[in-house]
Amino acid sequence: MKKSLFGIVAIGFLMACNQNPKGYVVEGTLRGDLEDGTKVFLRKQGENRQPVDVDTATTLAGKFTFTGEAAVPELHYIFLENAMGYSAIILENGTIEISAHMDSLGLSKLEGTLQNDIFTDYLKKSKEISEQAKSIQQDMQNATRIKDTATVVSLRDEMAELQEEYKQFELTYIEEHPEGLISALLIDRAMGSRILSSEETQKLYNGLSPEIKETKVAKSILERLEALKERNERQKSTSIGSKAPNFSAPTPNGEELALNDALGKVTLVDFWAAWCKPCRIENPNVVKVYEKYHDKGLNIVGVSLDKTKEAWEKAIEDDGLTWNHVSNLAYFEDEIARLYGVDAIPAAFLLDENGVIIAKNLRGPALEEKVAELLQ
Repeated sequence: MKKSLFGIVAIGFLMACNQNPKGYVVEGTLRGDLEDGTKVFLRKQGENRQPVDVDTATTLAGKFTFTGEAAVPELHYIFLENAMGYSAIILENGTIEISAHMDSLGLSKLEGTLQNDIFTDYLKKSKEISEQAKSIQQDMQNATRIKDTATVVSLRDEMAELQEEYKQFELTYIEEHPEGLISALLIDRAMGSRILSSEETQKLYNGLSPEIKETKVAKSILERLEALKERNERQKSTSIGSKAPNFSAPTPNGEELALNDALGKVTLVDFWAAWCKPCRIENPNVVKVYEKYHDKGLNIVGVSLDKTKEAWEKAIEDDGLTWNHVSNLAYFEDEIARLYGVDAIPAAFLLDENGVIIAKNLRGPALEEKVAELLQ
């Protein structure tokens, strides 16, 4: 009886170890005419989105092994010395088996851990839709070659429907696999291509499992969502009809100037920089409007996103910008630019005598027409 009980405890212990492995083992098998000692590289995407080496192994009888520990699941790639292509793999603790022909690494077979099982399932289903797309593209090329316009139009509609089907497939896959790293990777890609609203992206992120939210890619998604939320809030505060946020910053002579102290009957808050060619091209028009309407109540506050005082002051002098100027010399990290949600210049906000925003980004004749209308 004691012996039987010991056996049950031992089996239970082994199962627990398998379910919570302390490290990973990648066991690789490569087919083809492969020399022993060929290098195999384990890489991941670096900060500049270029592959960086994580580990290197060598082959023996077509076999190779990587070992280590993974704090969280993360997408990695396996490259082979002097071979084209790579195999994608999700590195996580546990035993991962990967097999492929040396000449077609992208068609590798992957199994052994939860994340790689989910990843493989996604790739299989994704490939089915991709094959349909390839077939439609081939048919479209044939129809184009024989100038069958009706068929080309029909196939284009079919392709559009398939693209929508693919989008829905990925969204559904994310929702049905909250425990999969691939779900976070798909959300990240959707954010990059801007096919989802921030609200849709937030909902998908919220559905991810706590474990996946601890991964590097999920943390990056959250940071970008928070940045978008912050930007949207800033844009709301500078929408037409809103009171323009007050600010103060150094003038060229080092004094502090506040927006509220520089308001006229009409005030243009103009974001620009010496290095900004479109800004410099627009400056003569702004000078013309200012000279024509300043005595009637038009004031301008130029907010420069320059990095150096020398460049800023030289551009003011060269372009004849005789109105008020301020700058923190902080480029797009300027707190005023962030306050106004400005991430591209030129950008301009036209205010009434109470500092309420009444128009945005008017240039050329449109700026003069609006100022004339307000000061008549």
